[in-house]
Amino acid sequence: MTMQGIEGAVQSSGGMLYLMAVLLLVALTVIIERGWYLARVLSQGNQLLREVTGVSKVSPEAFQELVTRHPTLPHAKVLESAIQHDLAHDFDRISDKLEEAVMCEAPHVDRFLWVLDTIVTLAPLMGLLGTIIGMFNAFQVLGDVANSPTKVTGGVAEALLATACGLFIAIVGLVALNGLNNRVRIIMHQLDTLKMMLLNRLYPHYHESFEEQKRVLAEMRARAVA
Repeated sequence: MTMQGIEGAVQSSGGMLYLMAVLLLVALTVIIERGWYLARVLSQGNQLLREVTGVSKVSPEAFQELVTRHPTLPHAKVLESAIQHDLAHDFDRISDKLEEAVMCEAPHVDRFLWVLDTIVTLAPLMGLLGTIIGMFNAFQVLGDVANSPTKVTGGVAEALLATACGLFIAIVGLVALNGLNNRVRIIMHQLDTLKMMLLNRLYPHYHESFEEQKRVLAEMRARAVA
């Protein structure tokens, strides 16, 4: 299509093609930024989980090193909650604190995806609106008997271009959105897995504390009997 034909299609759609070009630019920006971010978080999250797997008990020194190496990861915030937990509190409290950390990081993981979701829904509707405007303008030509029917068919063809563009943007956005949502789901699964791993590695600290309390209590009873 020539530049003149593109300009004609834009005018025929009432300027909707310009708006859809902006939608496509925004969608591609979100896709590239979120795709790069989620891929990095997913890769580094897998590496962090492998390192935590080799730890039998929560070690503040080792975990602080992981937090320092991955300061921007959502997983690091969960690790910080485990490091800062006061072992004098009940064991049930750590689960709530870790769950709070996971929930606080969730909005950062799926940030901007609502924009892509909106574009997927909005683009076909804007394309349809552009087509309706274009067809309205095309059929107005019939009001002038001096115009030939080919002008009507040409105007309809230009009007349908808006619908095609809207569907193209929606298809690209939908495929990307499903892929990004799948990465978000895997990352949230990583955070839940990390939470359970930390709970399992914090339990020995409470078990040792409980055994120490039993030993001290037994010694006190022995002294009282003596």
